[in-house]
Amino acid sequence: MARTRGKDSLTSAKPKGGKRRRVVHVFTEGKVTEPEYIAIVRARGVLKDPGVQVDVHIANESAAGSHRKPIKLVEDAVRLMREEVRAAKRSKLDPESEFWPQVWCLFDRDEHEQIEAARKQAREAGVQIAFSHPCFELWRLLHVKTVDAQFGGACNQVTARLPFAKNTDNIKHVESDQIPENSFKLAKQRAQKINSAHGEHVSWLHRDPYTDVFEFVEKGLGITAY
Repeated sequence: MARTRGKDSLTSAKPKGGKRRRVVHVFTEGKVTEPEYIAIVRARGVLKDPGVQVDVHIANESAAGSHRKPIKLVEDAVRLMREEVRAAKRSKLDPESEFWPQVWCLFDRDEHEQIEAARKQAREAGVQIAFSHPCFELWRLLHVKTVDAQFGGACNQVTARLPFAKNTDNIKHVESDQIPENSFKLAKQRAQKINSAHGEHVSWLHRDPYTDVFEFVEKGLGITAY
């Protein structure tokens, strides 16, 4: 399971069980959905490099709702990233190394304010973002269906299309059987198709639908298939 363990450094590459090790910190907007998704993917996923153990820490596991808005997530992530970069420099770690600090924020468009400000702060600090418009449930939907229409920023329109939406009391929870086996490649292809429909001139705020969670899976979790 992905969980926070104190303040383990992202720069740790010491062998553990014969494997090199890197640590990734993740700040999630959702307290349930994203962490459960991450745990399932990690349990099932195929690592790009089996020789590297990837320890994923949900950095804001116990954070209050007021600290789960995008701008707050990024502010907290930036502080952690600065700490980790200082530690990496003290350790004389190569900035090009695969063990260079990685801090991610996963958040949605929803109706949040300061999205662009959050993105700018993250970019300047080297914090990476996985963003979904209108919400993370779009990424879940792409594992089972093609999306060919806008949602008008309404997440309930996305969840209504999930095949299991009417069979669960709480759509926030992610069950293993909701993610079909070997569905990552197809979900990524579907995401890239809808993303490419938006020109570069279109701001994040208006890219509906859009999701790049697949980049977090590949770059952050180091997983190529599940």
